[in-house]
Amino acid sequence: MMVAYPISPDQLEIRVFGCFTRDLHSIANCLKEHGTTTVAMESTGVYWIPLFLLLQEYGFEVYLVNAKHVKNVTGRKDDESDAEWIQKLHSCGLLNASFQPDNMERTLRSMVRHRKNLVRTSSTYLNRIQKALELMNIKVHTIISDIDGKTGLLILEAILAGERNPEVLADLRDKRIKASREDIIKSLEGHWTTEHLFELRQCYQLYRTHRQMIDECDKEIEKQLIVQITSKNEGVIPDIPKVKRKVCGKHKVKFNLTADLKEILKVDVTEVFGINELSALTILSEVGCDMTKWKTEHHFTSWLGLAPNTKISGGKVMSSRIMKKKHHAGQAFRMAANGLYNSKSPLGDYFRRLRAKAGAPKAVVATARKLAIIYYKMVANKEAFNPKALEDYRKKYNEKKINQLKRKIAQLEAA
Repeated sequence: MMVAYPISPDQLEIRVFGCFTRDLHSIANCLKEHGTTTVAMESTGVYWIPLFLLLQEYGFEVYLVNAKHVKNVTGRKDDESDAEWIQKLHSCGLLNASFQPDNMERTLRSMVRHRKNLVRTSSTYLNRIQKALELMNIKVHTIISDIDGKTGLLILEAILAGERNPEVLADLRDKRIKASREDIIKSLEGHWTTEHLFELRQCYQLYRTHRQMIDECDKEIEKQLIVQITSKNEGVIPDIPKVKRKVCGKHKVKFNLTADLKEILKVDVTEVFGINELSALTILSEVGCDMTKWKTEHHFTSWLGLAPNTKISGGKVMSSRIMKKKHHAGQAFRMAANGLYNSKSPLGDYFRRLRAKAGAPKAVVATARKLAIIYYKMVANKEAFNPKALEDYRKKYNEKKINQLKRKIAQLEAA
């Protein structure tokens, strides 16, 4: 690890340190001895996190700098010249610190990201379960929409317990299943091979294990939310009123997440079209509660990667492409926007209209940007969601289209 620090107004020293914990303490003590008060460091994967947190504990003002902002190093590139260049830029005040959450928000963010990875991994094993069934020509996953639903899991457990009679397995179906009993019986007739049953058993066990891990993760997330609530109420746990939940899918959390989010944010962001409680949790864990860290909603949408990266030279727009960067909060807004395709709300109309005009990718980004602006204003101003403005916009647009069609009809009649 290369560290550059001034030892005199005209002299700069560059030292090499190790990456063990005692070496990180040596870096902090060395900077303290030379009167350093602020530190700039480049973000490199996850390796910066231990040093970043330790320097904050020592009282330094730490700037985490985007690697793209410091890459223009003249001459031969190496770690020593990089450290010298970052120190020079920082001493001139040319570097901006990246957004970083506080310790409570960082803990919640890690939990939510871990839960997302567990859900993704469990889906992988679910796909392998369907593949094993397909190799045995068992088509039950094509008749039942969710193989991990109540009926699907009962049938899988019965198969792994040794049941092979399709009629007995079909009797396990729930009354809400739309498929007929005869179709389910036909879908359960296949070739029961030893190797694929073995694969099915192991994948099912791993799937159930991951679902249990997700439940444990939900409990830890609930604890972290309670910690945030108590910190905002001077260590007292208030009576949180129950509110109507806007859940997503069948794998919802077992506690009233919407009520906790409303208590933390002081507004119910799940009232916004397309945003459910899990997407709201993701956004909260990534963004936090303090919206003053972004000057305006335009800065916020730009940070999320939902605004065009416009480049102008000579008065002409050279490029306006949106930067391709992975951002968990921005991705949550995009998924919420994509879910508005079948919505009858004004935002759903806006999404479908843009989709027909400019294509799905641009429609998703534009609608996600609108959702982000609504979220920003709600949390920053502590205002409840008011769909009246969206309804007024839809009415004005419809009136505009009607007037355009009337003028076209008049032109055709005159011709």
